Amino acid sequence: MTVRDHMTVGVETAGTDATVEALAMRLEQADVGCLIIEEEMQPVGIVTDRDLATRVDARDRPASDVPARDVMTADPVTISADADVFAAPRIMRDNAVRRLIAVNDNGTIVGIITLDDLMRLFVDGMDDLTDVIDAESPIY
Repeated sequence: MTVRDHMTVGVETAGTDATVEALAMRLEQADVGCLIIEEEMQPVGIVTDRDLATRVDARDRPASDVPARDVMTADPVTISADADVFAAPRIMRDNAVRRLIAVNDNGTIVGIITLDDLMRLFVDGMDDLTDVIDAESPIY
């Protein structure tokens, strides 16, 4: 089972020059929690809704003047889309992140896998195991 089997494709991206105002509008319109900041489809940063809430000081500069590069987390953590999906939680833990950008062999963005995606996968797996236990357990 690979990351590719459980990732979201068609992720939302923006360039480093996109303004915070534009990023906020994109997050709202797409109903997502993050945007991958890219240059030529290579991830160079990530901006979350939390980043916008905590890193933008509107008193000094209006959101229309603040570029993504000033609020993004640079060098975002990536994972190969072909990696074993069970590697993802370890990478998230080791890097204290909730999202991993899935890339191909060329480092090009192909998707994203989130903590929520992994929770769904593992909970579904636990439900299956519970069904096996129920089917195999004697009735007392």
